Amino acid sequence: MTTATRTKKKRGSSAGGKKTASRTNGKKKRATFHLSADEGCAVYVAGTFNGWNPKKNKMKFKGGRYSVSVMLSPGKYEYKFIVDDVWCVDPECAEWAPNGLGSLNSVVNVG
Repeated sequence: MTTATRTKKKRGSSAGGKKTASRTNGKKKRATFHLSADEGCAVYVAGTFNGWNPKKNKMKFKGGRYSVSVMLSPGKYEYKFIVDDVWCVDPECAEWAPNGLGSLNSVVNVG
């Protein structure tokens, strides 16, 4: 079973295994995506922030979950996880958007 969550946080706060965004250099923020999936899977995140490239942002397994950080400017981004070549929405995401392909994308706001 694949599950994921997302929240925003400020530097120094604890998000406890969720999608996080923290302020860094000027306008960009570090957005960290976390996903619970079986160890040994090939797990990536793709979205409007990387041209929907399914192989650009590989997530690393550590401490029982996968994660990857991406530097993003403030704004709204659509994304999906790719687990062993299967595109998955974030089931814990509070906001989804139709994608024109008959399914949904998860949405994160980086502020």
